[in-house]
Amino acid sequence: MDFGFVGFGSIEAHRDVVRAERRGFSHAWLYDSQMLTSDVYAALALCADKTKTIKLGPGVTNPASRIAPLTASSIASINALAPGRVILGIGTGNTARRTLGMPAARVADMRAYIEVCQGLLAGKTVPYQEGERRRMITFLNPKSGAINIRRKVPVYVAGSGPKSLETAGEIADGVILFGAVSPSLIRFVLDHVKRGAERAGRNPRRLYTVCMTAFHLTKPGEKLETAAVRTAVGPFVASSSNLYAFSCPDPAVLPDDLRDDLMAFKYAYREPEGSIETRHLTLYRDYLRGLKKEHIPLITEKMIRATTLTGTRDEVIASIRAMQKAGIKQVAIQPVTDPQQTITSFSKAIMQNMT
Repeated sequence: MDFGFVGFGSIEAHRDVVRAERRGFSHAWLYDSQMLTSDVYAALALCADKTKTIKLGPGVTNPASRIAPLTASSIASINALAPGRVILGIGTGNTARRTLGMPAARVADMRAYIEVCQGLLAGKTVPYQEGERRRMITFLNPKSGAINIRRKVPVYVAGSGPKSLETAGEIADGVILFGAVSPSLIRFVLDHVKRGAERAGRNPRRLYTVCMTAFHLTKPGEKLETAAVRTAVGPFVASSSNLYAFSCPDPAVLPDDLRDDLMAFKYAYREPEGSIETRHLTLYRDYLRGLKKEHIPLITEKMIRATTLTGTRDEVIASIRAMQKAGIKQVAIQPVTDPQQTITSFSKAIMQNMT
């Protein structure tokens, strides 16, 4: 099992990434959400400059925030700074778009975007379209040293719903999952990845699977439905559960044991009575950083255990081993309150005991 760190694309993120590298983490993923933090590629450039071994990438960017040629150029520039240590994560832009009050990109648009990025990063000349204009494009100075496309940049696709998960199976090098900790959620997501891979004639076992989640260590006998636990992992429970509910137009496809609990989060970031022009400004403030009081009744022990690695050392290790057996190849921890303390705690309590 590989272990990753997940954080916001802050220009201060390199401090956490350096600590994660020193503690044995293999990957670092930074969110690309322009209204919540710094530019992700500026943050990744600093991380690349200050680290030596850890793999880096946006976790994830999206088709609506940046045009595909810009994304390909940006990640190839990071690859020039950290050759062979770079991964491009792409999704539909749930957070980046909804913090603008706009919808996430369509899966079909994400697919077309990925194909342009993949082609450019492979040194190909590819079709690029804006409106009715269709042109052929390629990197014109690939040997200048400004970018690096000699070393492969894998493309991972983030997914929570059937369409995005199956698209990952069809065209990606890996898949990024959110809160897929419970056995039923893992089966749900990987079954759809497998369906897409097999439809494309690919072996699903060759896809690298990342599960981003939160972590909190408890003492034996400590209850999970407490203010301390909810503060530590509750924002991630709400975010990941909302993603599943929002990405599945037909709730019947969700796991039976979690369907109602997940769907309870469908409108967790909606305020029908507020002004449509401004309501998102309140709904997404402190997103994934602070616990909203209206979410507290939904953040039950069942959902904490289903979507995060919360519990005693032995319980968390058992969960990770079960995830690995089910097909997850990387667990990536997203701290909510104290990144450096979370990195240290996870490394000492979990990683050092995963033998």
